[in-house]
Amino acid sequence: MTRTTRLFQLMQALRSLPSPVTAQVLADEMGVSMRTIYRDIDGLRSLGAVIDGEAGFGFTLIEDASLPPLGFEAEELEALVLGLREVMHVGDPDLAAAAKGALAKLRARLPSGQAHRLQHAVLSASRYTPMPKPGVDARTLRQATWDERRVRFDYSDVNGARTQREVDPLSIVFMQMSNCLLAWCHLRADFRAFRLDRMSALEVLEQSFRPKRVPLLRDCLEQMRRQSPDHTN
Repeated sequence: MTRTTRLFQLMQALRSLPSPVTAQVLADEMGVSMRTIYRDIDGLRSLGAVIDGEAGFGFTLIEDASLPPLGFEAEELEALVLGLREVMHVGDPDLAAAAKGALAKLRARLPSGQAHRLQHAVLSASRYTPMPKPGVDARTLRQATWDERRVRFDYSDVNGARTQREVDPLSIVFMQMSNCLLAWCHLRADFRAFRLDRMSALEVLEQSFRPKRVPLLRDCLEQMRRQSPDHTN
């Protein structure tokens, strides 16, 4: 097998296998050694493919330089409009502005027929109850989550009791009319959801928990699923 053929097959495997996919799974899929997989991952990255991950924790194809830009089906455009307009309503100010900008860029770069459909989409999203404003800089919190850096903040619970928390931030989600941080709380030694509007005095700490965010988030969501009143064994 030539290296070109092998790189093509590796790209196909990264596209089709559930991510993150480990080097061992890729090696078994392609019938090569793990050392070859690591070398070929580096080769794909040098050619422009954006592949997240590292040895021991699996790889995810983020951007594929070999694929041309895609057009959109009618329902895909409706889904994009609905999602972006929802973010404009429920996201923090920076994220809402980013969603508005993304919608404008899509409209400007699509063919005229699709741009017209985007502008006059059947689906939309509206909310009449204002979202509570975050008590911290949500952009800084998002970046700390992406960078897998521990954060410290003051938190007020529903009764107004204040505590200081150090957490490993995992994801920011919209839950029950507020944006919440899902995190591993070192004070409680458990997963917790913190409302952003009850947080204050955010600090990004030096401690890194990379590369544990994805498996921790998976465990957190599974715990939430088990604790849901709709969950049945």
